[in-house]
Amino acid sequence: MELAYYADHAVRLVNTEEPARNKDTLTSVEAVRELFGPSQQAARRATDADVTRFRSVRSRLRAIFEAADEGDETLAVDLLNSLLLEFPVSPQISGHETRTSDGRPDWHMHLADHPSNATAGFAATASMGLAFHVTEYGPDRLGLCQAAPCRNAYLDTSTNRSRRYCSDRCATRANVAAYRARKRLESDRSAHTGRTADTSHDTTTPTDR
Repeated sequence: MELAYYADHAVRLVNTEEPARNKDTLTSVEAVRELFGPSQQAARRATDADVTRFRSVRSRLRAIFEAADEGDETLAVDLLNSLLLEFPVSPQISGHETRTSDGRPDWHMHLADHPSNATAGFAATASMGLAFHVTEYGPDRLGLCQAAPCRNAYLDTSTNRSRRYCSDRCATRANVAAYRARKRLESDRSAHTGRTADTSHDTTTPTDR
């Protein structure tokens, strides 16, 4: 499993809530289990108590993205470090399930957690994955969607640090909104110019005519 996969854990958890739209899909143990993806063994540990615990971790992860989005890299790193200390993991070499064409294990790095509950396990891997992303790309590569009111989290892996939206859908929506705004501005300017011309014509004197 690639380490970048673990960073996506953090994004998926943060995006279960859309504060500006008053939406929250993290309302049941089933929703918690879905966040684990293919890790069914870890998902089975989840109980109703994890709903509240997951929401608490979600708030702390969103605070990291908010700090990074506002340009406060030190705060973002400090907040992430606090999660890493609270939810530690053990890096291990693993070759489970997948094998190369010659039958040997496909060795890769795996983050083994030793959780007391499902939330601890998820928070540990999500935080470590985010830490790998931050040290590889920089804290400024943690973003919040600029297509208001979305504000979903995303990981920017673009070559020129140009990503501003969480999805193609939001990018398209923002571009359409910007285009319509420009058209309205052009229309308002044209109307204003027309009114000015009319006023100037009406106030000329007979001599001037």
